Amino acid sequence: MDINHLITQYGYVALFFGCLAEGETFTLLGGVAAHEGLLHYGLVILVAMAGGILGDTALFFIGRHYGANILKKFKKHQKQIKKANMLIRKRPVLFVIGVRFMYGLRIIGPIIIGSSGLKPQKFMLLNVIGAALWAVIFVSLGYVGGQVIAPWLHKLDHHLKHLFWLALIVALVWGARIWFKRRAARQTED
Repeated sequence: MDINHLITQYGYVALFFGCLAEGETFTLLGGVAAHEGLLHYGLVILVAMAGGILGDTALFFIGRHYGANILKKFKKHQKQIKKANMLIRKRPVLFVIGVRFMYGLRIIGPIIIGSSGLKPQKFMLLNVIGAALWAVIFVSLGYVGGQVIAPWLHKLDHHLKHLFWLALIVALVWGARIWFKRRAARQTED
């Protein structure tokens, strides 16, 4: 099975599902795949945006309907949740757009926003803007990083076959050694 074929065939689907929740790793890898010509750069951005928008929208509506109950369970983080709510009230535009870039708030952030009472129309507009910025930035970073990573991956791919065979031989020798030791131990017990 050729990894390049798998990426070409399933890359957009994996990217979409990866961007529903976490996303940064998937968008970076999507950018690297675009650099390698396995995926189209523009489509990688659009798919990453779609996954990011859909994931955050679902979390927003979960927060809108169940957010208070969910957030109560984070007893140790109530101070941060209150601070986030204050920021949403003071600077909703910056918070909604920026929540994608805030480490630790990627999943819980849209739930907090949903529970804050922010209107869905405003959230949707800001969510699209935030997803567009996020997708362009991370896919582009992956694309540019692909210039550095791609030659290394090609070298690794060439050496990986040799490393695989070496690891297989070591595993077989190690397994045979254990088998012979156990066999000898059983024979001495009898």
